[in-house]
Amino acid sequence: MDIKIADWDDVVNFHGHSCMGLAMGYKAAEAALKLLDSDRDIDEELVTIVENDNCSVDAIQYVTGCTMGKGNLIFKDYGKPVYTFCLRSGKKSLRLVARGLDENKFPGLNEMRNKVMSGEANEQEKKVFAENMAEALQTFLTMPAEETVSMQWVEQEIPEKARIFNSLICESCGEKVMEPRARIREGKMVCLPCADYYESRI
Repeated sequence: MDIKIADWDDVVNFHGHSCMGLAMGYKAAEAALKLLDSDRDIDEELVTIVENDNCSVDAIQYVTGCTMGKGNLIFKDYGKPVYTFCLRSGKKSLRLVARGLDENKFPGLNEMRNKVMSGEANEQEKKVFAENMAEALQTFLTMPAEETVSMQWVEQEIPEKARIFNSLICESCGEKVMEPRARIREGKMVCLPCADYYESRI
């Protein structure tokens, strides 16, 4: 199958800026679609499990078509650059660990970034950093997939398709709440924020 991958510039426009995190997600998603022989998802056939909530996830969402709203982008708050891609019709899932850029190829780049992010860099240093980062990103984006991510076929329990639940009215704040997220508080059906408020006072 001839897999079409979203253009990098379109991903940058979606996210708002270019950065190494976005590039890592882009390379991971690109590798996954090609190895799974899958086009961009239309309606939940492809499922992605991400283990962080940084810039990379926006690239993965845009390239794969997996979204939280459709229920096929699953977030696990582990703080790791790890992404698992599953086809509901497939027997195996693909687990990718993003490697990032080899710092030896661009010595001093991390130090420059830290100085810029801390607000300690002057205008000339900011300019030099932007130029070096642009060069690093271009290098990273053109690298072979195996140099940007480690890949492993794994057994992965695939989450069921998104379900539509009934809504209840929270008897404390009066707002709607999804039925499985409601809790009982003093005999009344309440939403999680109202239940948490109660529990924090105990």
